[in-house]
Amino acid sequence: MTDPLAAARHELALANRIIANEGVIDAFGHVSMRHPTDPNRYLLSRSRSPELVEPDDIYEFTLDSQPVTPPKERMYGERPIHGCIYQARPDVMAVCHHHSAAVLPFCVTGEELLPMFHLGATMGTKVPIRDSRDDFGDTNMVVIKPEEGASLAKALGPYWMVLMRRHGATLAGRSLKELVFRTIYSTRNAEMQLRSAALGKLYPLSAGEAALAGEYNLQISPLSRAFEYWSVRLQKAEAMTDSKFSLSGKTATTGAA
Repeated sequence: MTDPLAAARHELALANRIIANEGVIDAFGHVSMRHPTDPNRYLLSRSRSPELVEPDDIYEFTLDSQPVTPPKERMYGERPIHGCIYQARPDVMAVCHHHSAAVLPFCVTGEELLPMFHLGATMGTKVPIRDSRDDFGDTNMVVIKPEEGASLAKALGPYWMVLMRRHGATLAGRSLKELVFRTIYSTRNAEMQLRSAALGKLYPLSAGEAALAGEYNLQISPLSRAFEYWSVRLQKAEAMTDSKFSLSGKTATTGAA
């Protein structure tokens, strides 16, 4: 019988690596998921670059972002981003925080991030922006206090993506695959908006088109198709680096003998 916690740890490690391999997340940022059997806990890696996360790196945390077992390694400081969103949104099953170069211009300027094409609509019909100065004045820009996490969760509200002024973006999903899909395609959408604005007037999706396209592309079939594609791309990339991470969760044998 499959151990649901072991399977979840593997899927979360895979999601971290996929988002990194697709160029959305770099040395900084993090991905989490709600515990598969206990909704009052979530899973998150120790402090490690997402591209390197392995199942054994992943710890359990309470929704107050405290590790369930005493950690042996350093933990991410921005755990409240995840815990506070899980507290505020029972429908959220996965969270990603990143500082994508394509999204950051919108965080700096305050220019509205708009759905430019059908796959980009999965970011949601509205992307709010939150300025930490409104609640806390000058800070170190890192979300490490419970009140800071709660402020971010409030700014996210009922939406699926929130921009963080001068910092980055945080996204949520009803499943881990949905989160990965939304994270990657919202970044592609930001890239498209930046390039299109340089050419001239923007013609984004209407509110109705965004709602319908977002719903359509978050069905099981598109999600599974994209996740398989990204998994194979990751497998090819890791074979070139002799990585021992296995997409199947079993002992890997990829790379040179």
